[in-house]
Amino acid sequence: MKRIFLFILTNILVIATVTIITSLLGVQHWVGAYGINYESLLIFCLIWGFVGSGISLLMSKFMAKTMMGVKIVEANGPYGDLVMKVHQMARQAGLSKMPEVGVYNSPEVNAFATGPSKNNSLVAVSTGLLQQMNTDEVEGVLAHEVAHIANGDMVTLALIQGVVNAFVMFFARIAAFALSQAMSGNRDNEERSSGSPLIQMVLVMVFEVAFGFLAMFIVAYFSRIREYRADKGGAQFASRAKMIAALRKLKSRIDYVDDSQDTIKAMKISSKKGLMSFLSTHPSLDDRIAALERA
Repeated sequence: MKRIFLFILTNILVIATVTIITSLLGVQHWVGAYGINYESLLIFCLIWGFVGSGISLLMSKFMAKTMMGVKIVEANGPYGDLVMKVHQMARQAGLSKMPEVGVYNSPEVNAFATGPSKNNSLVAVSTGLLQQMNTDEVEGVLAHEVAHIANGDMVTLALIQGVVNAFVMFFARIAAFALSQAMSGNRDNEERSSGSPLIQMVLVMVFEVAFGFLAMFIVAYFSRIREYRADKGGAQFASRAKMIAALRKLKSRIDYVDDSQDTIKAMKISSKKGLMSFLSTHPSLDDRIAALERA
């Protein structure tokens, strides 16, 4: 119930914020008597795209803590060594404010980094990872997550997602409008310019699904690039040997990984093959290990 409530609350915030902004800018009505106002439509879609991803980014730490049950740990507590290692690597990475460090109870072998900025971030690890990895392997994982923060990956991916969302909405509405016009070819000009609201809505939804699927390839491509960069950064902050050791352990424990929270996990591994590998947000473990060995 908590997850459902947070999901609904996030969407209400997005809808309310976008409605207010688009009303103030006067871009809610992008279809007029003479067809599409492309400038208004583009502004409308950009607002929707960026506000949605922006709110998700701003709430990412809160959502991770709440949905994953992450407990923040301190340097003077039972997980003091974990905190000290993260902060040491963060200083190596040149971060001016240390990330929060958290632990969540799960048998999966996993860790993730999240947060709206480099100076407001979180590194969290599962109890399963701490139990099944040795010290060197844990350091490799932590270094990878700190590299994500140092590279600004959370912000970069949110911006990419915002742009992609905006253009999916933009082209879906243009395609829906054009098709609805073609379907109402025998009507007079006034009826054609407005079209059927119900038909328009259905067509927009269909095209958004279709274009959204194609857009997933773009987002996944950039996500795979950031994983290689984080592995490279992890090799600098820990060592290449520790980074490779961590990936090899993940490969041996892949069956323990729970895929139910893919959206907020940074070390999550996908083993998709063939065409579906292009939709994977993470390169295969073999490819990541090989990349580090070539470095």
